[in-house]
Amino acid sequence: MKLSSEVHLSYCTNIHPAETWDETFSALQKHTLKVRDAVFSDSNLHEAEPFAIGLRLSANAAEQLLEEDRLDNFKQWLDQESCYVYTINGFPYGAFHDTRVKEQVYAPDWTTSDRLSYTLNLFNIIAELAPRSIGGSVSTLPGSFKEFQADETLIFKHLYACAQHIALLSDQYEKDLHLGLEPEPLGHFENTQESIDFFNRLHQWAASQQLPTDILTKHLGLNYDTCHFALEFENCSDALTRLSEAKIRISKIHLSNALAIKINSVADLDPLLPFDEPTYLHQLILKDANGAITRFKDLPLALIQLQAHPQDLLSPAECRVHFHIPLYDDPAPPLGSTRTHAEEALTYLAEHPELCPHLEMETYTWGVLPDSLQIPIEKQLSKEYLWTLTHWQQVQR
Repeated sequence: MKLSSEVHLSYCTNIHPAETWDETFSALQKHTLKVRDAVFSDSNLHEAEPFAIGLRLSANAAEQLLEEDRLDNFKQWLDQESCYVYTINGFPYGAFHDTRVKEQVYAPDWTTSDRLSYTLNLFNIIAELAPRSIGGSVSTLPGSFKEFQADETLIFKHLYACAQHIALLSDQYEKDLHLGLEPEPLGHFENTQESIDFFNRLHQWAASQQLPTDILTKHLGLNYDTCHFALEFENCSDALTRLSEAKIRISKIHLSNALAIKINSVADLDPLLPFDEPTYLHQLILKDANGAITRFKDLPLALIQLQAHPQDLLSPAECRVHFHIPLYDDPAPPLGSTRTHAEEALTYLAEHPELCPHLEMETYTWGVLPDSLQIPIEKQLSKEYLWTLTHWQQVQR
């Protein structure tokens, strides 16, 4: 939906289990339209206002959507339902629910032709779907996962080939199309400084190959996830300012929260146990009394290591966990969230509306939330919309 003349808001449909196009379309019909109706009912928005969809497509679903007349039929459905698509989540390549995802969400990474082909398909789709006045974005992983020890030159080659394809589509469709790489804890690059360094190396590589770098600046940028940057204990305003000054395009902003808890001993970590689940990677980052930051690949590994070596914990400390929780609510104390980072992102965007036109809520963990945070999925999503709309109105004053 349109928040202002520059900014549009959607929720990411990666919250709905769907790996084929038929499953994806069924989820849109079953859930997304109900969310739309609930948002219009609970807010002062006019029901005739077009409703934005943040689409998630697996590699399989993307291929199927491009076959036969499915894409034309989908465009007709969007028109009939007064909906539009301006962004696609292209981070998870394959299955994303009801199976062990963990670090495999990074596979295949940007060293592979499979990742490139998948992303090209997504741009062929978004070029057709995105309104010309808004443009289209696709978000993707930050190149690879640190543990994979990826060949960065291959990442550069594939990203450049992708940028060339995006540039051709942008000219053909006369639309502003762009790819946003999404930093995440323990990703190939994960924080502001590592992001700046990565983009600098990418541009230097292109220049060394005597390739034009202007298409990189225009069509490759960063997907700023407020959960991920909060996990890194970054200040939102400082991070966005530094990225902008480094001429890194902010392709999209994800609004999401991480778990947070203040601890004085290893026993204080016990409230995190209900969030130890086997589907997603829940990186844990600890900032101790001296300000030193320690990263753990996954919540269960962190709990084992800290329990085995409690002397490594300098108290008091703050612990943040990569577990997306709803924007509107915190788990019961002593647990908290990093919601202030999302609030600061909305404030910054209101002050700098030209920064990024694409805003998306991304609490994909509904299916694995503890029972204490569970409510019907349409209710959760509509409450997230209302939270975002309320805060957006507040920062506009």
